[in-house]
Amino acid sequence: MKSIFHKITSFAMTLTMLFSTFSFAVEQHYCGDVLVDFSFFGKAESCGMEMEQASESHDDSLDEKGFCEDQTLAISGQDDLKVSFEKLSTEKQLFVVSFIYSYINLYEGFDKKIVPFKDYLPPPLIRDVQVLDQTFLI
Repeated sequence: MKSIFHKITSFAMTLTMLFSTFSFAVEQHYCGDVLVDFSFFGKAESCGMEMEQASESHDDSLDEKGFCEDQTLAISGQDDLKVSFEKLSTEKQLFVVSFIYSYINLYEGFDKKIVPFKDYLPPPLIRDVQVLDQTFLI
């Protein structure tokens, strides 16, 4: 049971480390207010309206930025993973050391099973005194 719990915990910590350092970008291409294309791993394909806008004369009815728009949503992961133990205050260092020491000793097992009464024989059962006297614990 302990080994299964240990494996599950280590797998969860690995996934946490992976996703905290993972960064990605989403490219989106809008024509007006309509999302035309999006891409996770490359550039989003355009609808071809940029070429038509460049060839036509600039009308006052269009916005300054044009009809089509590319947006990029970038989520950056954590870069600095090394935490220095010396940067912690003395109280925090003492807490970390005592926590690790108590955690290690919490799961420390015995080398063999100790039976304290193995050298003593049970008393001989000649008659069942509780049944004879009819005294029972309730």
